[in-house]
Amino acid sequence: MTQPSEQVKKRLSGKQEPNSRAIREAKRAHAQRIHGHFKDTGDTRRMWEGIQAITNYRKTSPFCDSDAILPDALNDFYARFEAQNNVAAEKSIPLQNDQVLCLMAADVRRTLRGVNPRKAAGSDNIPGHVLRECADQLADVLTDIFNISLSCTMVPTCFKITTIVPVPKKPTMSCLSDAQFESHQQVR
Repeated sequence: MTQPSEQVKKRLSGKQEPNSRAIREAKRAHAQRIHGHFKDTGDTRRMWEGIQAITNYRKTSPFCDSDAILPDALNDFYARFEAQNNVAAEKSIPLQNDQVLCLMAADVRRTLRGVNPRKAAGSDNIPGHVLRECADQLADVLTDIFNISLSCTMVPTCFKITTIVPVPKKPTMSCLSDAQFESHQQVR
């Protein structure tokens, strides 16, 4: 095997130098970006982003089985709880001298402005930032709905809708007990 000549070595080293410099600069910029996540110790969200960048953490999407029987099986699984409920619903009648709870628009507005925009939207698909930004427009309407509901002692049916989502405990589900179930209510 022949050794490369001095001329070939010089040509190769001349081309490697700009690459080495670019790699060093990229490493330095990456290190500064990572260090930037840890400068403010009061910002825990930014610190977690730094840890995720260091560990190359990526959220993986859950394995989705295309089994068409699963929705029916889940429905049967949950319907058994309702079938066992044989207690009749009773409406409590308020006494004559009882005061009906009455909400103020300012309270509803304050609650809407307090919604965390980083939380995922519920089954109504209304993002938190929309509720927050439209708090002034929604406050009066929602206050009326809530006060009518309280005075009639009835919760509107659309507020009772719940979506049950199976979250697998294992990568593959062999039976329904391999999943834990989360309920997502429309109004929180």
